[in-house]
Amino acid sequence: MSIELNTNDGQITITNEVISTIAGGAAIECYGIIGMATKNQLRDGIAEILRKENFSKGVVVRQDEDRLHIDMYIIVSYGTKISEVAHNVQSQVKYTLDKTLGLSISSVNIFIQGVRVVQ
Repeated sequence: MSIELNTNDGQITITNEVISTIAGGAAIECYGIIGMATKNQLRDGIAEILRKENFSKGVVVRQDEDRLHIDMYIIVSYGTKISEVAHNVQSQVKYTLDKTLGLSISSVNIFIQGVRVVQ
């Protein structure tokens, strides 16, 4: 799926992969985030940390009529307050998508896939 915007100069099409890559990049910049994880955990319940080029695998963009919903799967660092980290990610992702793409996001749902110790 994609989002189509009509402007005075023409039509703009933004794919869900672009939205998920920008959202993943915004989330990684937040304090307490180790990385993005895949939405499907491995057999042993261990989440794989995604590299920069695969952020779209850890973010799901859903469209419901005119509203956008984003589901993010993240791994947080040990010793951080998970609720604060999740709230910061939600705020940062909404802000970044609004400023870069001009999209208003209805909800950003955070799914914590793991906690890792930073060395």
